[in-house]
Amino acid sequence: MKLVPLSKLFSVTYGVNLELNRMILDSSGIPFVGRSDRNNGVTARVSPLADITPNPAGTLSVAGGGSVLATFLQYEPYYSGRDLFYLTALVPMTDSQKLYYCACIRSNRYRYSYGRQANKTLKDLLIPSLKSIPSWVDDGLSRVATDFSLRINSIA
Repeated sequence: MKLVPLSKLFSVTYGVNLELNRMILDSSGIPFVGRSDRNNGVTARVSPLADITPNPAGTLSVAGGGSVLATFLQYEPYYSGRDLFYLTALVPMTDSQKLYYCACIRSNRYRYSYGRQANKTLKDLLIPSLKSIPSWVDDGLSRVATDFSLRINSIA
C-alpha cells in the first residue's frame, strides 16, 4: 500500500472559526460543526449569517483540537467552530472513497494524545494513495443497496 501526504489528495482549509454561543440556534438552520466526535460533528443548527459563507458541502470536516481527528463527510454546507479544518478533494472522489479517507484520517488519533493538536501537521499526515483504496470501498455501497432491494422484493 502506497502512502501519500494528505495534502496530495485534499486541499486543507481552516474553517470559519465561529463561536456557537454567539450564534442564534435554529432547528431548521445550517449545521454547526464543532470538534465533537459524535453526530457527524454537528453540535447544533444555527441561523444563516449574511456576511459569512458556510464551508462547502461534500467536504470532510476534521477536528484539529478537542476530539482530535474526528473526521466526517458533510453533506450540507456548514459553519465550523474553533480548530476545525475542511478538506476538499483535489481529484474526483465518490462519497464511499471520502468515507474511507475519514476512517484513515481518524485512525491516526493516537498520534495526538496528551493534548497535542493536529493544526500544523494535518497536511503531512500519511494516508493511502487513491490507487491503494481497496476495491470493496466502492463496491460496498452498491452491494448493500442490491441486498436491501432483494430483501424488499422478497417481502412483496
